[in-house]
Amino acid sequence: MLTHPTTDRLRELGLIGMARALEEIRRQPDSVALDFEERLALLVERERLERDTKRLQTRLRFAGLRVQATPEDVDYRAARGLDRVLFQTLTSGAWIERHENLLVTGPTGTGKTWLSCALGHRACRGNRSVLYHRVPRLLENLSLARGDGRYARMLKSLARVQVLILDDWGITPLSAEQRRDLLEMVDDRHGRASTMVTSQLPVAHWHEHIGNPTIADAVLDRLVHNAHRIELKGESLRKSRTAKTIRLDETAGSSAE
Repeated sequence: MLTHPTTDRLRELGLIGMARALEEIRRQPDSVALDFEERLALLVERERLERDTKRLQTRLRFAGLRVQATPEDVDYRAARGLDRVLFQTLTSGAWIERHENLLVTGPTGTGKTWLSCALGHRACRGNRSVLYHRVPRLLENLSLARGDGRYARMLKSLARVQVLILDDWGITPLSAEQRRDLLEMVDDRHGRASTMVTSQLPVAHWHEHIGNPTIADAVLDRLVHNAHRIELKGESLRKSRTAKTIRLDETAGSSAE
């Protein structure tokens, strides 16, 4: 079937959503019942949806979330102490508008990274910029950036992001240089953007982990005092899923016998 000239013009103008909607309307026999404004409204709405989808895909690529997770997929039945009301309140994103922080702590395997990425995904859908980093690797990258002249530019880039996810906080000792880097990061963002931190360490141990009392006081003052907290508990969800899979396999084997 030949492409209609109008469809070509729409594509040339970058109106891909409208072009696709026009092609679909032509294939629908009942579309003749629509008046001009109704057809135009369909075209405009399709273009809006197309652009929203592209913007979301761009934001998600930039965010680099470690796992694909959404708030709609959260399992509240898992025995890990997740406050459902608090989590659903956080999905609204009002805390981001107020430039507040979020601290997610708990034993390994309780879903800290998954939950932070789910909230990151929701923030992207809310037209907010998000960036995910594991703390050990980020600190290494900052050290390299200092050596090749990119340090100030990298800090400026981190400061501009509306939601910065710092995963795996506190799993490796900090050097004097890394302590200063942490302070620079949180100071640049304090009162201007939101930071989400995940850690196996309880917040009460963060001061000790940072090491230098003066820097620790400064970092925690900027990071903790205006923060919401999700404190998870219980056994690893990965372990429980593995045990469940083994039980299912054993049941299937018994049935086969």
